Amino acid sequence: MSDYHIDTKCVQSGYQPGNGEPRVLPIVQSTTFKYNSTEQMGRLFDLEEAGYFYSRLSNPTCDNVAAKIADLEGGASAVLTSSGQAAILMTVLNVCGAGDHLVSCSTLYGGTFNLFSVTLPKLGISVSFVPPDADADEIIAAVKPNTKLIYGEMIANPALNILNLEAFASAAHKSGVPLVVDNTFPTPINCRPFEWGADIVVHSTTKYMDGHATSIGGCVVDRGSFDWDKYPERFPGLTKPDDSYHGVVYTRQFGSAAFTAKLTAQLMRDMGASPAPMNAFLLNIGLETLHLRVSRHCSNAMSVAQYLEKHPMISWVKYPGLPGDSQYALAQKYLPNGVCGVLSFGVKGGRAAAVKFMDALKLAAIVTHVCDARTSVLHPASHTHRQLSDEQLVLSGVSDDMIRFSVGIEDPGDIITDLGQALDSL
Repeated sequence: MSDYHIDTKCVQSGYQPGNGEPRVLPIVQSTTFKYNSTEQMGRLFDLEEAGYFYSRLSNPTCDNVAAKIADLEGGASAVLTSSGQAAILMTVLNVCGAGDHLVSCSTLYGGTFNLFSVTLPKLGISVSFVPPDADADEIIAAVKPNTKLIYGEMIANPALNILNLEAFASAAHKSGVPLVVDNTFPTPINCRPFEWGADIVVHSTTKYMDGHATSIGGCVVDRGSFDWDKYPERFPGLTKPDDSYHGVVYTRQFGSAAFTAKLTAQLMRDMGASPAPMNAFLLNIGLETLHLRVSRHCSNAMSVAQYLEKHPMISWVKYPGLPGDSQYALAQKYLPNGVCGVLSFGVKGGRAAAVKFMDALKLAAIVTHVCDARTSVLHPASHTHRQLSDEQLVLSGVSDDMIRFSVGIEDPGDIITDLGQALDSL
């Protein structure tokens, strides 16, 4: 589908029905697949032949949706996972082991920050944090001999800092490691990190891609251009024989799909973070309207941001689409067609006022979720980032008075009216 516009890819990529086959992607709700010979089943287990034999590793419904996301991002291959967190963890573990290190931007989703600062160190993987607007020299200074990847969120959740993508890509490639970018908030509609030097993209498909708050999921997309064989000692899992598969060498057998092949064959096999076919089916329904919804989310968010920045009860507004925002120049560079539908702001009176304001909202719901069709609100310091220390909150870009507001696709006037009546209650 590479010759089509991205809007067409949202609808048409992935599943391609043949003559007399279902027009809509079928749900292959089966754990297992039948074969007529023991020999063929053996070849599947040895990775000598492509095919399906157990849905923990791969499933036709899931693979078709992964192929669509790969096409949207401009990648060579992709794998769906059971959640966005699983996508991040499996990406890290695909190249890192005990004794290894990675460099990450500091402004991260709370779950990712906890993964990097608490859980990975328990597995023997250390993490160094740098600012999202760091230049290449500052990032390289954090790289160590055992560094295996550099990581960043394209738009930080909920700090809304924009990654200095070209600097991170330059630092990664000068250091001989891949750059992994979480592109959940922009989606490939507003930014395609591969075009700016990223090597691997991860998504929480639970957010805009699903768009309806029905299905948790994640995706790992590989650009297919990082030369793992150039650094065989740094990436032995990809460049040297895998004893658990009779000595297969992933780069030799799978070429540009080596990264996703190893992630599927080894980590899905051993960790089981597999997506459900039904969830993949629902995700595909969301993807078909992604290009329409993202545009509406962005225009609604801009209207809300412009309203809030003029309101006397609002102390500050963070939305990179606003000309006065500190991230505006980066937004214009990397996200000229729109940022996302999420903004952050502070209510005068601090945490107590923020809580009173949120409780007074009627249309917007207080939920953990973000980036679906319905407007939602959350207080990160009390909710998603609750486990972080005061120092970690600052590092993550979360202030005590911050409210994260996920603007839905309702009428913008109704959203603003709801905000107004809640602010009047203060």
